[in-house]
Amino acid sequence: MRLAFLTHEPFHPPTGGGSAEARYLVEELRRRGHGVHVFAPEAPDRREVSHRLGIAWTPFLAWKMGRYTRMRTVKYLLYPHALTRLVGVVAARVRSFDAIIAQHTISAVAAGCLKRRLRVPVIFNYLDFLTGFMESWPAWLMPRPVLRRLNRFEMALPSRASADGVLTVSEVLAGRIAATGYPRERLCPINYGYDASRFQFEESVVPGRFEGPPVVVMHGSFDHHHLGPIAEEAFARVHEARPEVRFRLVGRRTAALGRFLAVAARRGFAAAVEHVDFVPYDQVAGELSRCRLGLVPYEGTGGTHCAFVAKAVEYLALGLPVVSTALEAIQLYFRDEPLIRFAGFDGAAFAKAIIERLDEPAENVASPARAASAGVARELDWPVVTGRAVDFIEGTLRDAKGGGGA
Repeated sequence: MRLAFLTHEPFHPPTGGGSAEARYLVEELRRRGHGVHVFAPEAPDRREVSHRLGIAWTPFLAWKMGRYTRMRTVKYLLYPHALTRLVGVVAARVRSFDAIIAQHTISAVAAGCLKRRLRVPVIFNYLDFLTGFMESWPAWLMPRPVLRRLNRFEMALPSRASADGVLTVSEVLAGRIAATGYPRERLCPINYGYDASRFQFEESVVPGRFEGPPVVVMHGSFDHHHLGPIAEEAFARVHEARPEVRFRLVGRRTAALGRFLAVAARRGFAAAVEHVDFVPYDQVAGELSRCRLGLVPYEGTGGTHCAFVAKAVEYLALGLPVVSTALEAIQLYFRDEPLIRFAGFDGAAFAKAIIERLDEPAENVASPARAASAGVARELDWPVVTGRAVDFIEGTLRDAKGGGGA
């Protein structure tokens, strides 16, 4: 089949979050013999990547896109209309496509318009509940009446657009979409994966994690839901109880991170915080592997509860014990995983869980670490996750071609 693959995030190189999945999903589609035409923001190595993967790639050039670009929200809101026009022009030139796959809600809006215009099946890949994350934004930045409308629009989009199928990042997100009336049988939770070749557990490094001051780590894009009141209170309490602990934050300096560091200075734990600037995806494991503990101190929002948090998977792949807030999706999936501990949505509970994990001796960690790493490699390595996704895509498109789709 000739497939149009739409995304608002960089296709290459991956910048974290959902963007890491796109290349692996395209590789699986190509491995099965499908032609893929990617529509994504421009990249400096676009031609080389296109040649290596055997794909066409039409870059979006109207304005700069990206997680850290200025006026990001406005650009995201305008992107679907511009993307619809771009795909429509190319489709006319290449005699359309057999189907459209849209990564994330932003591209799904464009895909819904293109379904009506091109009369081809569309499949949405909901890698998160995007507007749900905005619940942690200040009210002046995202007024609550506006947010409620955006939440309803995002959840109802598969029904409104008559999507032929929807992949979701978690069982919890699939349940939310089904609650709007979208047929449950056309939803396929695939979870979120990682590259097992890049995140490998080395048992020999475990003893070294217990030498010197303990380092607890968090990596990511540092948005409002990452570093909110829970992280502020937890870090302050841990520092008071265990001043030798170091908090390593790996990722770009964002407005949310800047605000958090200002809070750290005001509350007296700034000297314990180490900031490591953006690290490419293929180098993240090196920054994490020698730390004692991985953190997921997310605020509780609709977005975070639906998320299958990539950092939790990557921590476990490296055999790192994890402390996370009680996020529904990952708590459901990892309910029997002893290496991850869930805490309530307050700083005191999160700090208590961190200290308890730090008090565990090295000899109690090696065996669970080995088992956790093997488990995520077996179930969540990218070929496994994208294999599930493409099985569903192929089956959905067969049904649509035979008259069973929308």
